[in-house]
Amino acid sequence: MKNIPIDLPIPTEDLVSCVSCGLCLPHCPTYRVTQEESASPRGRIALMKQAHHEGAINEEFVEFIDSCIQCRGCETACPAGVQFGSMMETTREALATQTRYQPWWARLGYRALGWRKALRVGSTVIGIMQRLRLVPRRLGLPPIPILQRSLIPSGSDVWLFTGCIMDAWMRDTHRAVQRVLESTGAGVAFPDKRASCCGALHVHAGLAPEARRLALRTMQAFPGTAPILVDSAGCGAQLKDYGHLLGTDSARLFSERVLDVHEWLAQHLDDLPKKSGLSPRIVVQDPCHLRHVQRSHESVYKVLGRYVETVSLDDDGLCCGAGGAYSTFHPQIASDVRDRKIQAIEETDAQEVASANPGCLLHLRSGGLEVRHPLEIVDALITKDE
Repeated sequence: MKNIPIDLPIPTEDLVSCVSCGLCLPHCPTYRVTQEESASPRGRIALMKQAHHEGAINEEFVEFIDSCIQCRGCETACPAGVQFGSMMETTREALATQTRYQPWWARLGYRALGWRKALRVGSTVIGIMQRLRLVPRRLGLPPIPILQRSLIPSGSDVWLFTGCIMDAWMRDTHRAVQRVLESTGAGVAFPDKRASCCGALHVHAGLAPEARRLALRTMQAFPGTAPILVDSAGCGAQLKDYGHLLGTDSARLFSERVLDVHEWLAQHLDDLPKKSGLSPRIVVQDPCHLRHVQRSHESVYKVLGRYVETVSLDDDGLCCGAGGAYSTFHPQIASDVRDRKIQAIEETDAQEVASANPGCLLHLRSGGLEVRHPLEIVDALITKDE
């Protein structure tokens, strides 16, 4: 394989922080399905060390770096506190800026996520194709609306971040979340078009400069000091990381305002309506970016548990394989990882699955499961009682 020169700007102290103990291995989804050392966190760090020392990489290096789902389950398991996610982001940014890691068509696709009109047109085309039965059901896409009804603000107590794909494809979820928030007496505000995309997928792809541009735009769309609530685990993790991404005091202050919507609701449980009648059994799938990055997944159980009997999975929060755009570029690994999650879910006797991340939700649906956002379930139960 031809060697490619590269400057990998990861601090040496970060690279040597991994002592190769192996405690991360059971928590790494790609290692679990491939059993390849280089597909594990410590294996990938070993590759980073070699690239850092030699100043060169090969195609095998790119393959193993690209095949990481970036679930960061290894960080939760690591007793040494190795910041694997940060090292992976730095590595992919180096690849994207110094090599042909991201082709032009992929860059254009990621850039389109920040163009609300382009995304709306593309989504409309997919919606029409769905109605003509030209979109395979195995993709697990929700019914994409051709004509979108606008979200109507009801006050200024909290902001609700709407994002890109979720707003274009799953705006009804935002409406359900808004109704649950309003049931506590809170007024909900929505940002303008400057908050069209959080930049999470761009960071995952190594396109950090574009992510920083989107972050600066997004911050401008949330004036004031009201909490910024997010109903997508991946977007919430990214918004909370703006301080690190931009390295400014204003970004750090912005990130301090960001809460996963369940975090905020868990602080206002007594303001939520009470539920009467029988409680369905719902198995909760913990999105990686809520459990391993934000580390606030317990709030979902608190809120959902007020209305249903929640069932936890006995798999230590192992990734479902969605990984943002990962399942599109690595469908076989994503499918193999999902099979393990589905098996864990089917071992319960729950009636439905709740997932607080749209990517996980759609990926699990494409595997044949009935999945809803936790607050869609809460909204339906509250509305039924009214």
